[in-house]
Amino acid sequence: MAQTSETVRETRVQTAEQADQPGPPKRGFHERRRSALKNPRVRLGLIIAAVIIVLGGILAWRYFSSYQSTDDAQIDGHINPISPRVSGHVIKLNINDNQYVHAGTVLVEIDPTDFELAVARAKAALADAVAAASAAHVNVPVTSISATGQVSTAQADVNNARAGVTEATQQYHAAKARLTEAQANNNKAQTDVVRFKQLVQKQEISEQQYDQAVATAASTAATVQAAQANVSAAEQQVIQAQGKLDQALANLRTANTAPKQVEMIRSRAAAADAEVQRREADLKQAELNLTYTKVIAPVAGEVSNRTVEVGENVQAGQQMLTIVPLEDVWVTANFKESELRGMRPGQAVTIHVDAPDRNYKGHVDSIAGASGARFSLLPPENATGNYVKVVQRIPVKITFDSGELQGHELRPGMSCEPKVWLR
Repeated sequence: MAQTSETVRETRVQTAEQADQPGPPKRGFHERRRSALKNPRVRLGLIIAAVIIVLGGILAWRYFSSYQSTDDAQIDGHINPISPRVSGHVIKLNINDNQYVHAGTVLVEIDPTDFELAVARAKAALADAVAAASAAHVNVPVTSISATGQVSTAQADVNNARAGVTEATQQYHAAKARLTEAQANNNKAQTDVVRFKQLVQKQEISEQQYDQAVATAASTAATVQAAQANVSAAEQQVIQAQGKLDQALANLRTANTAPKQVEMIRSRAAAADAEVQRREADLKQAELNLTYTKVIAPVAGEVSNRTVEVGENVQAGQQMLTIVPLEDVWVTANFKESELRGMRPGQAVTIHVDAPDRNYKGHVDSIAGASGARFSLLPPENATGNYVKVVQRIPVKITFDSGELQGHELRPGMSCEPKVWLR
């Protein structure tokens, strides 16, 4: 062990002495560089390296300028809120949270008892309206025939009354003529009596002739009285005939209102038909309300945000759950307005989704008509004098290519990074 330590000490001393001895002079950095540059191989290597760097820069520039990407993007999709169309008591739930349902699946059932009673009442009201309409239609032809007969009868009565007036008038004129004749005969007879009285006093005629003249005068006087009575009677007959004519005309006017009565009956029949239609509509509405007691899934998708429970009284329009149709999802990417230069619908897109850590293929579907800020609750209004330019973001809709969504795990709201290939 002592010999080994002494040998190590001698070796160290020799190394130190060799280090103290002067060596050949060393060349400077610049001299070495000039010497290396004179080497053809080094020059060729530098030229090749420069070419590679330039080409790499060009390729990198072309690559990074060939696409636009953003991390302000998310998976988007339809969110279908489900609400009942009628109010009622929930008696059954046929779905669970996050369950996939097909279109037409019965999701929630509401107690149908009240709605079944409403259907029964509507059916009874419809039957009553149908019966009333039938009776109204029966009255139409009966009233029409009766009205026609009344008009014909009233017209005949008017004609008869007018004939009666004509006849009574003629009899009245005849009676007046007879009265005039009787008065003329009576005047002559009375004159003969006065004249025969003077002659009989002078005994120019016989007493018999005088007595005959007196009898004739008395007879003609009685005839005048009878003729006057006949005129009065004939005048009363004219008045009675005129009264009958007036009554017949009144009856005719009443009968002429029969067509209006027929129209009124027809209107009532039409109103009864309208009532039947209204009752039919009420029945259909009641039947629809009965079907609405079963809340049906309008689309296929996954049940989410369920808030309804059995035994709850729900109101029409109250949101009970949400269905997310996973077969129809897309990407909403908010690109800066300066990044939209050269972006067009139909361009290919590579979509990296963080959750499955996978790339999907898609294409640009459309570009929104306004910036996202314009659709906010309180859009910014930049007044003159304090305007600050802020780069806006425009929503771009990106859809997945066919076949990319088979068995996917994408959900609306997931973050993603789309890369739009401009060329």
